[in-house]
Amino acid sequence: MKQTPLPETQPQTQAQRQRLLALTPRERLEEGWAELALPVTHRCVRGPETGMAMVRGRMGGTGNAFNLGEMTLSRASVTLDDGATLGHGWVAGRDHRHAELIALVDACAHRPEWAERIDAELMAPLARELDAAREQASRAAAATRVDFFTMVRGE
Repeated sequence: MKQTPLPETQPQTQAQRQRLLALTPRERLEEGWAELALPVTHRCVRGPETGMAMVRGRMGGTGNAFNLGEMTLSRASVTLDDGATLGHGWVAGRDHRHAELIALVDACAHRPEWAERIDAELMAPLARELDAAREQASRAAAATRVDFFTMVRGE
């Protein structure tokens, strides 16, 4: 499955932000969040909790959809100290802190005074790092590629 790179145009949509935060390792997200040092307090409204989600697939990417299996998923919802701003976070696996951090960043990004700063100082560097890691993995896989049409037959 070919993944499209995350755009660095400002501001990012909520879906782009959620995807990027979920793909970023928690330790790196913790570092980036600490560097922002936003003066915010929050409380959890729901979770963090772990459950299962059905993963669906398509044969060849175009065939009929089928249930591939279930995966573990953690989610959290937080509200900021103003009581009106909600944020939601989902991440594959059982990392409750990661889900809570995603929800916290999501909630803060809904605040106009912080949204631009979050996109510029947190999201853009994370997007560049993810694209670089994807490119490196792609180059490593390409180095092991075998072209079967150029192999000589032993007849």
